[in-house]
Amino acid sequence: MNSNQQHDSIRAVLWRGDRLRLLDQRKLPFVEDYVDCMNAADVAQAIRDLVVRGAPAIGISAAWGVVLAAQRGREEADAALPLLRAARPTAVNLMWALDRMGRRIAEGADVQGLEREAQQIQDEDLAANRHMGELGAALLGENTGVMTHCNTGSLATAGYGTALGVIRAGCSKGKIVRVFAGETRPWLQGARLTMWELMRDGIPATLVSDSAAAHLMKSGALQWVIVGADRIAANGDVANKIGTYQLAIVARHHGVKFMVVAPGSTVDMSTASGADIEIEMRDPEELLSHSGQRTVVDSALAWNPVFDVTPASLIDAIVTERGVIEKPDAKRMQALFA
Repeated sequence: MNSNQQHDSIRAVLWRGDRLRLLDQRKLPFVEDYVDCMNAADVAQAIRDLVVRGAPAIGISAAWGVVLAAQRGREEADAALPLLRAARPTAVNLMWALDRMGRRIAEGADVQGLEREAQQIQDEDLAANRHMGELGAALLGENTGVMTHCNTGSLATAGYGTALGVIRAGCSKGKIVRVFAGETRPWLQGARLTMWELMRDGIPATLVSDSAAAHLMKSGALQWVIVGADRIAANGDVANKIGTYQLAIVARHHGVKFMVVAPGSTVDMSTASGADIEIEMRDPEELLSHSGQRTVVDSALAWNPVFDVTPASLIDAIVTERGVIEKPDAKRMQALFA
């Protein structure tokens, strides 16, 4: 089996002709259940509710949401674009996919044409992930220990994954010998989703609390931190799951290298820097409760940003399907994404 397909058994976004079937990531790892989206409003709700999450997967799902709307008529398709765009604000892949579908609508594409476009978006993402896996793995040394944050695997993409794709490729090549996943509070995407993917694909991994990262790096067990991205600005600043920024700071302090892996659809050259990226704020109840059970005294307040921005100066490499940008800055970003 090809090394970039060896660890690749999960598909979370499934087109079924008259519906979009999404693996419900809120219920993993103990229940593998699917949600059927019958129209664009269902897809937008699934994105808001984190049934589907991960920047590439959100964009792919939105593209299929446009197809569902187009099956009901041109007016429905036009109305679906702003509805889906408003589902979540930070991940630029969502806007990129909808802009692409919108151009096809403006060109007069019929339902079949829009279906082909959505399928192409999904197929291109899978191919990009496999290529990025190879590029990222080539940066690793031998006997490497890595840490990842949140979930950047098949659940977050068309398949294989971005940062997790590099880890899959590195394990297949025998370069990675230790994998650590941070819990990623408050939704525990690392604990619930990344560990599930790694165990399912036969990759040994160790879960650590988010607050254990500095102590782990100090031990010498890690050589790389490998993460994904929800938006990459023109100067190389990266918006990703909350907690990424502090990992980058700690990694720099301990001499651990820091890699960001994301497709070109995550790069937003119209956003000058990370300071211009809108950071999504979610319901404080996500911090004040766990599994529907209140865990904090009633009078407590909570602040719940979903993303933070890591400055380019803390990033050793950005890996995209177009190539690798080492020590990213505005000039190097412009050279690859002009």
